[in-house]
Amino acid sequence: MRASDTLEQIIPGQVFKTEVLTWAKRIGVEPKEIRLRLMKSKWASCSSNGRLTFNSEILQQPASFRREAVVHELLHLKVPNHGKLFKQLMKSFLACDLNKVDKARGSVLSSGVNCHR
Repeated sequence: MRASDTLEQIIPGQVFKTEVLTWAKRIGVEPKEIRLRLMKSKWASCSSNGRLTFNSEILQQPASFRREAVVHELLHLKVPNHGKLFKQLMKSFLACDLNKVDKARGSVLSSGVNCHR
C-alpha cells in the first residue's frame, strides 16, 4: 500500500468537493451540483441533470478509492453507460493520475497512455 492510499483522518467536505472540481476540469465536464449525504447502498450517483451525490462516508476512505469514485461519476456526465468507451476512459484517466504520482516520486511508468489535461 502506498502512502497516498492511507488516510489518518476524515477529510473535510469542502476539500472533497475541491477534489471533484479538479477532476471535472481534467475530464472536461461541469457538474451542476456536488452533494454529500449519507447513502445506504452505494457510494455515489449521477443524475441526468448533472447533479453528483456522494455518500458522506467517502470522506473516510483512502484517496485512491475516492479518486476512482469521483472519476467514475464525472465520466457519467460524458458517457451515461458502463460500455467499452466508459471503461477505456476510466482506465486512461486513472492511469494518467498514477503516472503523474510516479513522476513526482522520480520514477516513470511506461504505460504509453495518452494523458488528458
